[in-house]
Amino acid sequence: MPARAEPNVVPLCDVLLVLLIIFMVITPMVQKGIDIKLPETTADASSAPSNVIVMTLHKGGKVDINQQEYDLGLIQDQLKIIYSTRQDKTIFIRADAKLPYSSIIELIDLAKGAGVEVLGIIPEYFTEEEN
Repeated sequence: MPARAEPNVVPLCDVLLVLLIIFMVITPMVQKGIDIKLPETTADASSAPSNVIVMTLHKGGKVDINQQEYDLGLIQDQLKIIYSTRQDKTIFIRADAKLPYSSIIELIDLAKGAGVEVLGIIPEYFTEEEN
């Protein structure tokens, strides 16, 4: 009767268990993300602070800062003037959600260049009358 050769699976199981332990230890360290601060809501919308700076980007490329229209080339200079005397360096960028993200990144770069430290992005779906 010929000798039967059976595979020894014990070393394979040992290797698999070691790999499982390595992945279980490494996985929590590999996870990446960004820290965000969620805005605190109040029951009364009229109690919102009046000194908030909101920059609005419309579909046609028109940019407003607190509902005053400015040319895109003058935005950074205007933001420098606004933030030169302010302690709170926060701005909210309100834009149509259908706009390309590159145009919003351009506004973020302008705001950061003007000294803004905290940015908030407000995506909205504008109606035709608002544009």
